Amino acid sequence: MHNCYTERPELKFELSHPLMQRIVALREGDFGESQTYPYAPTDYADAMDSYDRVLGIVGEVVATTIADNAEANDREGCELIGHRVKYAKGTADDLRAMHQAGTSGMTMPRCYGGLNFPVTVYTMADEIVAGRDAGFSNIWSLQHCIDTLFEFGTPDQHQRFIPRVCQGETMSMDLTEPDAGSDLQRVMLRATFDEANDCWRLNGVKRFITNGDADLHLVLARSEEGTTDGRGLSMFIYDKKDGGVDVRRVENKMGIHGSPTCELTFTNARAEIVGSRRMGLIKYVMALMNGARLGISAQSVGLSQAAYDEAVAYAKDRQQFGQPIIEFPAVSQLLGTMKAKLDAGRALLYQCARYVDIYKALEQLERQRKVAGEKLTPEERAEQKQYAQWATALTPLAKGMNSEFCNQNCYDGLQIHGGSGYMKEYPIQRYYRDARITSIYEGTTQLQVVAAIRFVTNGTYLALCREWEKQPVSEEVRPLQERSVKLHDQLAEITELVRETDDAAYSDLCARSLYEIAAHCVMAQLLQYNASQAPELFLASAKTYQNYAEAEAAKHCSLIRTLK
Repeated sequence: MHNCYTERPELKFELSHPLMQRIVALREGDFGESQTYPYAPTDYADAMDSYDRVLGIVGEVVATTIADNAEANDREGCELIGHRVKYAKGTADDLRAMHQAGTSGMTMPRCYGGLNFPVTVYTMADEIVAGRDAGFSNIWSLQHCIDTLFEFGTPDQHQRFIPRVCQGETMSMDLTEPDAGSDLQRVMLRATFDEANDCWRLNGVKRFITNGDADLHLVLARSEEGTTDGRGLSMFIYDKKDGGVDVRRVENKMGIHGSPTCELTFTNARAEIVGSRRMGLIKYVMALMNGARLGISAQSVGLSQAAYDEAVAYAKDRQQFGQPIIEFPAVSQLLGTMKAKLDAGRALLYQCARYVDIYKALEQLERQRKVAGEKLTPEERAEQKQYAQWATALTPLAKGMNSEFCNQNCYDGLQIHGGSGYMKEYPIQRYYRDARITSIYEGTTQLQVVAAIRFVTNGTYLALCREWEKQPVSEEVRPLQERSVKLHDQLAEITELVRETDDAAYSDLCARSLYEIAAHCVMAQLLQYNASQAPELFLASAKTYQNYAEAEAAKHCSLIRTLK
């Protein structure tokens, strides 16, 4: 029987990264919960075994139920009946199967019915699911919204809402409006306090809401009358059981057909505030979006893997001029580049996820100690600050570059199929259609550049790369590392050239190029580490990617100098 996890040794490699020891130590403490919960680990090895087993179960469900339903979900899509969404039959079956497999509330504490798994493990599950049905992954993975409630909600909200997600209820995040897409400061859905019923009431419209008929919604709304900017926005949680929200439309999309994208009308919908007033966009949505961006990065890697697998299988099977087309240099070279982008993007994704795990776990530890009147040690606080900075820096790289690589790999995968790839009999056309949204939603690639550019100009990415330069590597990898040092020098030189012009318009024109050069430096270095540890998996990709990164950097440097 196929298994989408055990057949993917690259995932097991990322799961065994040395930083996992620190992550497990932070999440499990002294492993005291093993005395209360039979499924809680007793030590590090037990925790890693638990992660591996659950991912194996996910891989089995994905390879059977989800894979079997994917094409039918794409054809059937979702149906609007009255003001409610009806999932495709296969989607409902998929949700049931994933819940029965114990994957609801994966990152939530055990006291609420969760597994207390790290974000890294959840991200792997997300990648695996997306590799077979990206539309379904949107529904299943939106459980990550509960992380925001866990971080900023009250103990009472924790008790009432988190167990429901752990029991399989679905979530959505309701941010976008007809006149507020990327510019969320323009959100105008009104939130007014109903003193008679001691609750908030929401009125207005939301658009492009993924899984918009979910059980629980996190909603960005304007709580401060007379305001027009982000300082007047707050975050609310809405429970579908309370009524007041109708689905007015389900969008007819190019791809991800199994995932309902809805337009919602709120009419005196009862809701309650999450956290503090006026902090909805400034604090809570930023946390929510960073989680979502990591999720789209995982979805992108899953789709990239699927496209690569389909392309390899077709190239081995398709005969032209008396031989399989995989033997043609043009095809094998294209497949090699696809694999290199896939491996580089995945390395970036999981490095980012591990950084998120460490700083989030330290934040949770800080909240726990605060209740007991204690604080983090100076060393822990410094560690939290450092990993938070690295995670914040790598998130827009991971989302932007993986979504772009996803589109490129699905394009190239379809190209290898030739005319057959354009036919609906082959799944590559579905991956191609599904891929296109990844570089648009949860912040376009252009917005990822805006989020990341300060880390280029302030030297954060370069400093990371300089640190990684010092890591010992194998003899086979050392020549690549020496070439990467020159690539880092190139990044430093071209960044300084842009900075010293002191021209805002010129800097804006150069931002995308600087972003991509920095991303290639980071990914090449991460892939070299992987190739040193597991050359049988990554050495070929590391060599190919180094060539690709140098060519891309040269192109972007030339453009920057031409624009000056």
